[in-house]
Order: sequence, then C-alpha cells, then structure tokens
Amino acid sequence: MDMMGKIRRLHFRGRLSFSEIARRTGLSRNTVKKWIKAPAATQPRYRRSARAGKLTAWHDTLIQALRADARRPRHERRSGRALHAQIKAEGYTGSYSRVTDFIRAWRQGGDETGAPRAFVPLAFELGEAFQFDWSEEGLVMGGIYRRLQVAHLKLCASRAFCACTAWPRPGPS
Repeated sequence: MDMMGKIRRLHFRGRLSFSEIARRTGLSRNTVKKWIKAPAATQPRYRRSARAGKLTAWHDTLIQALRADARRPRHERRSGRALHAQIKAEGYTGSYSRVTDFIRAWRQGGDETGAPRAFVPLAFELGEAFQFDWSEEGLVMGGIYRRLQVAHLKLCASRAFCACTAWPRPGPS
C-alpha cells in the first residue's frame, strides 16, 4: 500500500509519466499503469489460481482415514508413514512430506477429528467463576519474621483479589 501511494503521488503531484515512475521504482510499466488507474481505496492483491496437486486425488481417502483414527486409542492410530504407504499402494506418486503437511493442516483445522475441543471464555458473569490458589508468604509480626501459608481467591468477572485465610507455617520459620 505504501508503494501504491508513492506511485500515485509521483504521477498526480509530480506529473511523471508511467515509464519514468517504472524506472524510479523498479516496477513494470504495466503495473504502474494498473495501480494508477485503480480506485484509490483498493489494495493490489496477488491471486494465485487454485490448481490440483498430486495429493488432491487422495484428500478424501486421507480424511476418511484420519476421522477413523481419531476415534481409536492413541496407540492404535496410523502414523503419517502408514498413511503414506497406504495411498502409495493405491498409486500416489508424491512425497511423504506433502502427506504430513496435509495431516498437520487437517488436524490444526479442527475438521471433525473426534477429539473434544475445549473452550475457555475470557469474560465471565458476576459470580460465575473464580480462581483459587495456595501460596507461602513471609510476614513480620511483632518484630518476628514468620512464614505463612495463605489461601487466595480471585474473582474472574471483577478481577477482585482477596486472601481468604492465612496461618503460620508449621515447623521452623
């Protein structure tokens, strides 16, 4: 977007030609011409055309195997190597790394893996949730240093913090 603004300034304020702007910026004259004629608010984007790869024909096979494996115990699931060997026996000629990249992307995408997904809200209603914890603190009481065990409570909605109970730690301080 910065380059587009620079090109538009050179053309409209500096009154430079497309060829001169292309020479100064190192861009193609056709690119300069296209960016100047485009509406001011548009941002240029490169659009890669979707093409089928070697693995595309085996996407359904891999997804079906991954969904079946997601419901099995962990030690019974097929590895990436086993899945690669399976589709290779069916005629796949691509590399193992393409298969593992696909498996990794599918698992991160959360496509019905069968694994339960956890959701932790970041906002809570009043009284809905709290956090409880223990700690050990040092305190000077009457000129004597004491170690205390303290129970802490923090309310999630208001982020209010309070020490519920504190008692001296048994044993030497």
